[in-house]
Amino acid sequence: MEETKLKKTIAIIGGGASAMMLACSLDSTKYSIALYEKNKALGRKFLVAGDGGLNITHSENKDLFIERYRNAAFIKPFLNHFSNTDFIHWLQSIGIETFVGSSKRVFPVKGIKPIQVLKAIEKKMTQNKVSLFYNHEWTGWKENNLLFQKGGQTIEVKPDITVFALGGASWKVTGSHGNWLDVFAQKGIATVPFSPSNCAFKVDWKSEFIQEHHGKALKNASFRCDQKIQKGEATITQFGIEGSGVYPLSDNIRNQLIDNQKAVIYVDFKLELSENELIHILKNDPKLSVKDVLLKRIKLTKTQYDLIKSYTTKEEYLSPQFVANCIKYFPIEITGLGEIDEAISTTGGIDLTAVTSHLECKHATSVFCIGEMLDWDAPTGGYLLQACFSMGNYLASYLNQK
Repeated sequence: MEETKLKKTIAIIGGGASAMMLACSLDSTKYSIALYEKNKALGRKFLVAGDGGLNITHSENKDLFIERYRNAAFIKPFLNHFSNTDFIHWLQSIGIETFVGSSKRVFPVKGIKPIQVLKAIEKKMTQNKVSLFYNHEWTGWKENNLLFQKGGQTIEVKPDITVFALGGASWKVTGSHGNWLDVFAQKGIATVPFSPSNCAFKVDWKSEFIQEHHGKALKNASFRCDQKIQKGEATITQFGIEGSGVYPLSDNIRNQLIDNQKAVIYVDFKLELSENELIHILKNDPKLSVKDVLLKRIKLTKTQYDLIKSYTTKEEYLSPQFVANCIKYFPIEITGLGEIDEAISTTGGIDLTAVTSHLECKHATSVFCIGEMLDWDAPTGGYLLQACFSMGNYLASYLNQK
């Protein structure tokens, strides 16, 4: 009992990736650790993210890895402290073996389901003597005390250290609704409104084209917005366009929409051929129609062909130079973002200027914020989860040394 009284108390609010890593990594001989989760179980968004395969991180080298992030300078210290390689080794230490897929993304080996990864993390938390409090929804502060609602009852907690890991504002079904933003703003902590990221983008397709090609993919292409280029594929939908080829362009697209009320991305349908090579092919087969050259010689897909045909005049269609330029730089105009609740992630939350380099709120002593609730952004491919786990591990190391 005497030993317990000497420990400082830490309250972790939230049960996602960053919170769980923090709870696993804190020194339980130094701290009495309590984690408060408003749902009846941990990691609901973690499990949803793993539906269809838990892409837990990426295997590329650390320097390239860091460059993938908006606010890379902010994320860099956390990834330097706990890299993707460190995370893979940590997973192995709790019994989760991984493999690198063809896309260089990292997954648990086949046969290991997301719930098994979650259970292994929970076991590590139990071994670290973490006290778990479910169905505790944080509602704000009363002076410096934390207020929770549980079954209509208000509970006050006064820890020595508070760590918030409240998530962003997408996938409300998992409890990640972002309604805490105003509470922080009222306490004088700077915030940024939430916006969808890694989301669908609205495109006003021509009716005849979308009727036939809804659900089809633009594959083996590259997508460019401003100077940012991403190889991959994107699916054409009734709403617009979405997929791994366009998600990493979210920040550029969002900025163009803010400035111009529209954004333009450019698609290269034939990465292996230059514009001059395409012109040569189009000019030097007079026995074939333009359609046959495009489909049989250049080997555009029917979707790519119909997209070009739908958006060119007859004169443009018969110009080898114009068509070659379309194949390499096809413009798609975006007029809006998808619903925030359907986005994979969000930007916004706690302004990065509101926290120190150790993630402590500048206007609230011994209050820290980690994970997606901070205003940073990353593409899909394991980068989001990795940064959350890295922040949790980094903060644990910092607090263990205090």
